Amino acid sequence: MGGKEETRNLKGTWNQAILSFLIPILLVMGFRWAFIEPFVIPSGSMVPNLLINDHILVNKSSYGLRVPFVDRWLAQWKQPQRGDIVVFKYPENPDIHYVKRLIGLPGEEVTVLNGRVEINGRNFEHTPFESSANEKEFSYFTENNGRISYVVRFLYSEAHGEPQVFKIPEGHFFFMGDNRDQSSDSRFWGPVAGHFVVGRAWLIWLSCEGTLPTMTFVCDPSQLRWNRFFKTLQ
Repeated sequence: MGGKEETRNLKGTWNQAILSFLIPILLVMGFRWAFIEPFVIPSGSMVPNLLINDHILVNKSSYGLRVPFVDRWLAQWKQPQRGDIVVFKYPENPDIHYVKRLIGLPGEEVTVLNGRVEINGRNFEHTPFESSANEKEFSYFTENNGRISYVVRFLYSEAHGEPQVFKIPEGHFFFMGDNRDQSSDSRFWGPVAGHFVVGRAWLIWLSCEGTLPTMTFVCDPSQLRWNRFFKTLQ
């Protein structure tokens, strides 16, 4: 009888151990799926507002709640707003995530000339901005889209050439990088369907100039950009 009792106790111990191991993992995965997920910026397409090796947190519940493992909203309580910095799935390969600024909304007509934007015939306003970066080849401007203002970077100081005109379908959004002349965005691969939106970029929690040679996904402690820690994004 003692042997059977001991076996039952061992079974109970193993069940408790498995549950104590699985429950925290499920809680973390659930929180990451529904609320906050970290991403690392791999390119300079959002300079000067996001730099390479900025580690950001994305608020995945800012627009709604998604169905797990499916590109569909379970509930949506807010639409993305013009000027939001948004993480979304790249339309040509949904396994890849992009981060860009939302420029055009469903049903609008977007005209772009060398990165300068016009929505339904109304130009975004640009005011020259003095950047601390010593980059003579670039021009910086504060762009006002009618809702918010932010800094953008141009390689060409003046607009020239032929404008591009895009009609945004219903349920789609038009995205562009803040580094206007060095960004692959909706000008090249078109508007993004709303179900590909992941969430709004919220906070830079870690940033560095370089990573460890043996672990390129880990910041080099000697190259941290302390002034960017806990910087909120707009």
